[in-house]
Amino acid sequence: MSTALASSRLLPGDVLRVGASGLRARRLRAVLSALGVAIGIASMVAVLGVSESSKADLLAALDRLGTNLLTVAPGQTFGGEDAVLPESAPAMVRRMASVEDASAVEVLDATVRRTDYIDEIETGGISVMAADVDLAQTLGVEVRKGTFLTAASGRYPTVVLGQVAARRLGIDRPGVNVWLGDRWFTVVGILAPVTLAEGLDSGAFVGFDVAERLLDADRSPSTIYVRAGEDEVERTSDVLGATANPEHPEEVQVSRPSDALAARAAAKSAFTALFLGLGAVALLVGGVGIANVMVISVLERRSEIGLRRALGATRRHIAAQFLTESLLLATLGGVAGAALGAGATGLYAFSRGWPAVVPPLALGGALAAALAIGAVAGLYPALRAARLPPTEALRSV
Repeated sequence: MSTALASSRLLPGDVLRVGASGLRARRLRAVLSALGVAIGIASMVAVLGVSESSKADLLAALDRLGTNLLTVAPGQTFGGEDAVLPESAPAMVRRMASVEDASAVEVLDATVRRTDYIDEIETGGISVMAADVDLAQTLGVEVRKGTFLTAASGRYPTVVLGQVAARRLGIDRPGVNVWLGDRWFTVVGILAPVTLAEGLDSGAFVGFDVAERLLDADRSPSTIYVRAGEDEVERTSDVLGATANPEHPEEVQVSRPSDALAARAAAKSAFTALFLGLGAVALLVGGVGIANVMVISVLERRSEIGLRRALGATRRHIAAQFLTESLLLATLGGVAGAALGAGATGLYAFSRGWPAVVPPLALGGALAAALAIGAVAGLYPALRAARLPPTEALRSV
């Protein structure tokens, strides 16, 4: 009585052990193959992480500074000439029930230099502005060193420098004198970066009283910064032009600086797609590298394949072995690449002072992409190894 032979079986654990043994036998080749996938995955994770970290920083700034800041500035007349806001504009804007704070600045025809020996045409791109004493409060900007102008100091030759202006003048502390206009002014404060009004970073601010007395200011504001009630921003924006200049409301420009920050946050996505494409190309190159290594591995291990087939391994077992090797290579590259990308994101975000954000979807998607690349790259070599006849393979022993 004949007994049928039991079919050969290869358990999942056995498949992993057999596949891993092939990698351990050729460690340097395995590392170099996984490196190609790691570079592609790291690029994609880092691009997504840096983009999300930058966006998170912008949105945090919006949450911190609020979206209720409006700016009022003169536009142009019907004749194409530059319009002028009336001197009474700030006072009229402050009387609006929906306005919480309003501060004006006027750009002056004056220069500020480190000493009076520097030619006055060397302005360094610094603008001298007369400012209301509550400007920092209205903008929600911190004074990094010293204090901002007060009702008392604004009457005397004192100046507050924006962050960029202080750096260009080589000043890092209050108490230093600068040559402003045709006399010495004392620096009493240095501002932190002004997120919602970046042009003020290169400004030198003096009080309206001293500007009118010593610098020929006429109190006609160049810009009025307005804080409206959180629920009344749109309504306030609609009537600001007519309030600031009742005779010519069409000559007034009203804008919302937070819209620019929101647009910058949205623009991050456009560049992210481009860099993700470049990362995908690098990942594809890594996949081609795995496919090439696996094809060479099949040719080099013909004797091993023939011996395993002679001992009872089926074509399915051989295909599973080589496909597992390819998937393990891709997985190693994917895990290493995800770690490198997350680390690069953290370092870059830390250097820029951003919150480090690595989307979980990016990590999961990176590993899934690595596995997909490994499966596609290993499919042909696995099928080729499975179709190899045992007798032909054993001839190469």
